[in-house]
Amino acid sequence: MRIVVALGGNALLHRGERPDAAVQQANIDRAVTALAALAHDNELVITHGNGPQIGLLAVESATDPVLSAPYPLDVLGAQTQGMIGSLLARALRSALPGRQVAALITHTVVRADDRAFEQPTKFVGQVYPRNVAHGLARTRGWHIAKDTTGWRRVVPSPAPEAIVETDTVHTLLSSGALVICGGGGGVPVMADRDTGELTGVEAVVDKDLTAALLAEELKADFLLILTDVPNVFTDFGTARQQPVFDVTPAQLRDRALPEGSMKPKAEAAAGFVERTGALAAIGALDAAYAIVHGTSGTLVRPELAFG
Repeated sequence: MRIVVALGGNALLHRGERPDAAVQQANIDRAVTALAALAHDNELVITHGNGPQIGLLAVESATDPVLSAPYPLDVLGAQTQGMIGSLLARALRSALPGRQVAALITHTVVRADDRAFEQPTKFVGQVYPRNVAHGLARTRGWHIAKDTTGWRRVVPSPAPEAIVETDTVHTLLSSGALVICGGGGGVPVMADRDTGELTGVEAVVDKDLTAALLAEELKADFLLILTDVPNVFTDFGTARQQPVFDVTPAQLRDRALPEGSMKPKAEAAAGFVERTGALAAIGALDAAYAIVHGTSGTLVRPELAFG
């Protein structure tokens, strides 16, 4: 079975943790332990988030006195793909001796007229107290918004239209390799209509939507979205919260889900199932094997046909 796995940002850096290299390595090792069991009997393509990492690099770039201007987000996104891809590849090679593992820098085409450029919504970087966040907004020209535990920077998050390296991923899979790609949603680019030349974009693409598009283009059998909760929940965080175990795309979209966290994951899963008729699931990282085998997580399946 061909499975596209979308690792949440929590796979590398849990909320509130220091962004030290050793901390991220320990979290990578945990993620790889969860994925290794799946890799033995399946083709795996692994994507990952980069919100904390790109936020950290953006702060460092903005405050570096040597630079005349901060590095743009597309370049920082490429840097995070290289760093996280390397950490994952090394850990996977150790966990799966003899298995080919390839970490591929990938680019995601977006539209210049995407309305997301007018309304930044994608959280990146760390959580700040309100007064600190507003101060950073004034001094650095950032957009900020309230997250669940504080205030964070938000940037444009245009919809993915195409993944430039899909054919390369196909080739790697055909050779038996496990592929790491689409990190942070891919490096956002625009393609010139006449020449096809790619230009970087100041944005961050949602990694779950990119994973869903990649899964569709690769004709994957399963889209697995891994996060830090065991299921999708209705009324999450309240006394009324209830887990959702088995839904159709329409039923999932009917649930009231948090905008900045679970809703994009739900939309990615629902869209993939609708477009392909294959399966998707959302659940906890440590339960990856159990989710694929139907004993954990929230399964998103096609509508049943009658008559």
